[in-house]
Amino acid sequence: MLSLLLATALAAATPAPDALPPPERRQQLLFDAARLGRTDMIEPLVKAGVDLNATDARGFTPLILAAYNGQADTLDALIAVGADPCKPDESQGNTAQMGVAFKGNDAIAARLLTAGCDVNARNKAGQTALMMAALFGRSAQVAMLVKAGADPALADASGRTAKAVAQGQGNDAMVKQLDARP
Repeated sequence: MLSLLLATALAAATPAPDALPPPERRQQLLFDAARLGRTDMIEPLVKAGVDLNATDARGFTPLILAAYNGQADTLDALIAVGADPCKPDESQGNTAQMGVAFKGNDAIAARLLTAGCDVNARNKAGQTALMMAALFGRSAQVAMLVKAGADPALADASGRTAKAVAQGQGNDAMVKQLDARP
């Protein structure tokens, strides 16, 4: 995947243009590095001219891939070099915050909440990260999102709020949590 040859070529102060893989391959290497947690490859790939906010064939940015795959250090490295933590995927419009609600990684969810994104951002179906956290029973994330200003009264394109989503799942504990909010 990420070859020693590439690492050597990218680490060189001024690599010869023909020593680097073509731009499309470098971009793919960034997606691979994000997914696999190869934080050490982020800076060299940025120096080699990759687009931090490009999307892969499925519409995911490197940052979304890092978040979804639980790669906290890589997520931080991507943010540090300028990746947009708020950019949604191209297919469904889901943000990294929505993706970690699905996966259940509370530490990454907390990290993303500090990135300055709209906590009430909506995907193409009008759903928010709070709705997704409620759907998957992520009580810690629901608490974090509400504390960060997520609005439980927002409804998706089908008219369902986070509470209605939890009710639809038969998750009485989540319904009580959403009812008990300050």
